[in-house]
Amino acid sequence: MPAEPPATATTAARPAAADSHDVIQVRGARENNLADVSLDIPKRRLTVFTGVSGSGKSSLVFGTIAAESQRLINETYTAFIQSFMPSLGRPDVDGLHNLSAAIVVDQERMGANSRSTVGTATDAYTMLRIIFSRLGTPHIGTSSAFSFNSPEGMCPECEGLGQVSTIDIDQLVDRDLSLNEGAITAPGFTVGSWYWQIMARSGFYDPDKKLRDFTPAEWEDFLHKPAVKIKVGSNNMTYEGLVTKIQRTYLTKERDSMQSHIRAFVDRAVVFAECPACGGSRLSAAALSSTVAGVNIAQCSAMQISDLAEFVRSIEDPSVAPLLATLRQTLESLVEIGLGYLSLDRTSATLSGGESQRVKMVRHLGSSLTDVTYVFDEPTAGLHPHDIQRMNGLLLRLRDKGNTVLVVEHKPEVIAIADHVVDLGPGAGENGGRICYTGDVAGLRASGTLTGRHLDHRATLREKTREPLGAISIEHAGLHNLRDVSVDIPLGVLTVVTGVAGSGKSSLIHGYLSGRDGVVVADQSPIRGSRRSNPATYSGLLGPIRTAFAKANNVKAALFSANSEGACSHCNGIGVVYTDLAMMAGVASVCERCEGKRFTPEVLEYTLRGKNISEVLGMSVAEARDFFPTGQAAAILERLTDVGLSYLRLGQPLNTLSGGERQRLKLAIHMAEKSSTYVLDEPTTGLHMADVDKLLALLDRLVDDGNTVVVIEHHQAVMAHADWIIDLGPGGGHDGGRVVFTGTPAELISGADTLTARHLREYVGADG
Repeated sequence: MPAEPPATATTAARPAAADSHDVIQVRGARENNLADVSLDIPKRRLTVFTGVSGSGKSSLVFGTIAAESQRLINETYTAFIQSFMPSLGRPDVDGLHNLSAAIVVDQERMGANSRSTVGTATDAYTMLRIIFSRLGTPHIGTSSAFSFNSPEGMCPECEGLGQVSTIDIDQLVDRDLSLNEGAITAPGFTVGSWYWQIMARSGFYDPDKKLRDFTPAEWEDFLHKPAVKIKVGSNNMTYEGLVTKIQRTYLTKERDSMQSHIRAFVDRAVVFAECPACGGSRLSAAALSSTVAGVNIAQCSAMQISDLAEFVRSIEDPSVAPLLATLRQTLESLVEIGLGYLSLDRTSATLSGGESQRVKMVRHLGSSLTDVTYVFDEPTAGLHPHDIQRMNGLLLRLRDKGNTVLVVEHKPEVIAIADHVVDLGPGAGENGGRICYTGDVAGLRASGTLTGRHLDHRATLREKTREPLGAISIEHAGLHNLRDVSVDIPLGVLTVVTGVAGSGKSSLIHGYLSGRDGVVVADQSPIRGSRRSNPATYSGLLGPIRTAFAKANNVKAALFSANSEGACSHCNGIGVVYTDLAMMAGVASVCERCEGKRFTPEVLEYTLRGKNISEVLGMSVAEARDFFPTGQAAAILERLTDVGLSYLRLGQPLNTLSGGERQRLKLAIHMAEKSSTYVLDEPTTGLHMADVDKLLALLDRLVDDGNTVVVIEHHQAVMAHADWIIDLGPGGGHDGGRVVFTGTPAELISGADTLTARHLREYVGADG
């Protein structure tokens, strides 16, 4: 066992583990790229896992340790209960010993359900409902009378959504045309189509009559008539008005399940407005009438959490004292974790990955459980340097309760508080998956590994910043917490927009810059696509690969698509077969017929320079660059390499990519477009300190090619490297929303007194 770090105020180190039961033993881990890894991880300690993107950190921590812990827990339930749980396969590992129950607190965004809010996700709103049902005057009933998700409490007009939708008729039709001339512009109603024929032959109006000449009765039948049976020729048909039909076929579907052209149409045609009946509060009139200390429950939910915590502290009543204490603790934890700027009525789907992870974290801070393994995925994502210290304190608190805390992280500030460090590498993909170092932080610093060498590395300020070529003006911005902000975004330079979480950065840039002509946004949102999608299909690389195979073998290109003619018929080109075991958990197993290769045996006989299509899709981007040295494929692979994705396999499912990898994949694709302004949202997420330097070189190249680059970022290396900084604050929520500084990084360091200025001054000053 390596020596423990000396006890300090921040690390409070403990005596070394006494025997084998005090370590999690990993033996022969081979999940993804792990190269038969064996190691011991001390229990009841804070262990940080480091290494470049793709080095195997997540495969070890999430894919092996946490996955096996959760699988073993699931196996303790009956088969009936397991049938409602996700299927978890056994990780590829020889042995895992002394595991404790693992709780994964990751950055997966919380469900896109519009009924889920910060209040419902943390149970704070549930507690508030019970308090109002006991103390509210007038008394209106049980806690469900205050729930916008129950028939008793929801507004009957909007059914608890807080919004009503109306359809813009002029996005559906051209009033100057007749049906026969193509008056219906909505998708699926082109002249001659099935839906069009039912409408044109319904007999309710003349298909040669221009829509603007319809009588009120014809217009009503055309748009809003409920479903009725009609006879068209000798056939019985069901007729519905156009709006009725569109509401039923399009608006009842989840947005993410729609095809892109339907989604674009719905976004144009449907107008959402605050519900006039409940004022957007989602609640019934009765629920809104009941108050505690003159405030109703909707007003409590709309308060900034830091203000709500103060309000709840003012309520005293012995009948709900335990509940008040728990609610206060939850709200104070949200403030402590840096989320005091949110409100309980904020929908979960609007939270960033980092915010989602911190909301989930709150559920565990007050838990009485000990000897649990907590697993975190970059808990500092989305945090300003000012907030990282608070996050460190929370991680140490969980450890000090007797828990094992495993953290995948790149930030030196978090690595510094570790009791134990596991460094994976030395590279990514095939070049990673090995243990480069285990031990304390001092040993890592002296180890000579890539992480050890970069632990004290600091980016320096530019000697000379670029001169702007003009500016994009944002005037009187007032979205969310922005306070009538007017600011110029300089053109032709690298601009970094910074400020604490909740200060208004995203509201300013995504709300007022994104969407303008020539502005390309590459963010970390999920990439829409099925489990068939991979970097080759998403980047357009599969096209030239299929063409090359087709030419070399004088056959059709469609044979080389796992979504087309060449697909294995047994697994439909997915490579795995999903078996439903009725009340037992379903199982995904490698397709026996194609052995996971996705293609038919006939297709796999065709080769290109000695490799079949499955072998090519199994290559990493770096290997594929050597295999396709010229042409369109080479150009796409070059861009994927430029954004630091050389380790990705061409056929790797997109749903296995992290948020940072998704953003860099989008950036690689956008780099092929003729653009003038790039907007990036925390592109350093998931990047090792050594890779941040490569990212800075890429941003420089984009600017030097004549583009404008705007980056929302907390990483101090990116701030130091900027030509121009726009700093928002001074705090988050209603304490933010103002521009507190604009200028060069050197001017920020020398003349400003913002939180960002203080931390950047310290960062740059530490550089020798």
